[in-house]
Amino acid sequence: MTTEVRSLREFKMPDVGEGLTEAEILSWYVKPGDTVTDGQVVCEVETAKAAVELPIPFNGVVEQLFFPEGATVDVGTVIISVAVAGEAGAAPAAAPAPAAAEPAAEAEPERREVLVGYGPRTGGSQRRARRTTTVTAVATPKPAPAAAAPAAPAPAAPAVPAPVAEVPGGQRPLAKPPVRKLAKDLGIDLRAVTPTGPDGVITREDLHAHAAAQAAPAAPAVEQAVVEATEAVAAPVPVSGAGDVRVPIKGVRKATAQAMVASAFTAPHVTEFVQVDVTRTMKFVRKLKESGELGRDVRVSPLLLVAKALLTAIKRHPEINAQWDEAAQEIVVKGQVNLGIAAATPRGLIVPNIKDAGSRTLSGLAVALGELVETARQGKTPPADMQGGTVTITNVGVFGVDTGTPILNPGEAAILAFGAVRELPWVHKGKVVPRQVTTLALSFDHRLVDGELGSKVLADVAALLEHPKRLITWG
Repeated sequence: MTTEVRSLREFKMPDVGEGLTEAEILSWYVKPGDTVTDGQVVCEVETAKAAVELPIPFNGVVEQLFFPEGATVDVGTVIISVAVAGEAGAAPAAAPAPAAAEPAAEAEPERREVLVGYGPRTGGSQRRARRTTTVTAVATPKPAPAAAAPAAPAPAAPAVPAPVAEVPGGQRPLAKPPVRKLAKDLGIDLRAVTPTGPDGVITREDLHAHAAAQAAPAAPAVEQAVVEATEAVAAPVPVSGAGDVRVPIKGVRKATAQAMVASAFTAPHVTEFVQVDVTRTMKFVRKLKESGELGRDVRVSPLLLVAKALLTAIKRHPEINAQWDEAAQEIVVKGQVNLGIAAATPRGLIVPNIKDAGSRTLSGLAVALGELVETARQGKTPPADMQGGTVTITNVGVFGVDTGTPILNPGEAAILAFGAVRELPWVHKGKVVPRQVTTLALSFDHRLVDGELGSKVLADVAALLEHPKRLITWG
């Protein structure tokens, strides 16, 4: 019967961003034989932009997982098949299905849904996102080939990973995606970790405590973690020589590498430096913290004032907030400043940005900056927050680094590096006294930013940090 031929539905890897071509499967949340419902998250994948969860778009019973955790899958490739509930394929078939199959005359019209907040949607109602980074995607049901029966999956499919054993009570260990990624990198089985977080959620601290308790005189922890992480890939990664480790370049790190190469060999970089006495700025930060002027729960840091100083300098010199249009041979001066903040995460360096940061008050900027940093740390930054940036700040000072020559984020004209704040001997009011000093470095695209404009912007930022009260009068 035709219902037996059409009993299996295939769910393909969707394009969860804009034009992405592949994604890595981080975790499967289901296994063959599990019952799934429309909208249920079945796996977590990592793209070049973010980690996202994929919900299944129909009800049924999981028939097959086509790829193991750690595999990189091209967009459009089938990753899971589901026997639709109520049809013959929902249970194991005792005999092959008939050879003939009717055309799928009543198949649903094709619908292409992309990441929440991206692109047009056609046909059907919008599905509710489980989280900010949840992807809602619908696979178009297709009639199975005439010779294919529900009980006989395609022989070319990769081996399915062994099912994850359930912990007592039948519950899967609770942990956020970044924690699961860390556990994977460290080679820790979450089922063996004692959770201390709210509602039994496993935290980073739990993983580190578990790792410390299980530590043995073997290979260095970081090296061992990398080795175990590479073992999760479908094909073994050869390791040559004593202690050599080969790490696959994929996901965020692959995208970062490609972007930096493109930027370095496309835009002619110029970097200028300036040392700044930020003693008054550091006092101002302490005052804002103690007074609670910006809000009781708002995090105040020197980076906040650096960001405000840069935004104020851009307001005075808007030509630096620009983009080079190679096709039109034009310089496009942007109407608003989308301020990017470089953030180091377990998956690599990302640069989410605060939309229209130039229009925000100091308090509003502090709130947005705090939310951006926290979301990045949790690994929940959606791709929308990493697109459309116009200028970037990289805070290398948090690593104790004085300065550097930062590479431009592709498509942007400038990036400011904020170095470590150190107590140094400084001439102040005619005397050499200890002052708190930092080094700023501004890299810019010399095609559209000449030395005069770059120097004026950097000098303005330095002046504002040396005399932070000017942030009020200049802004």
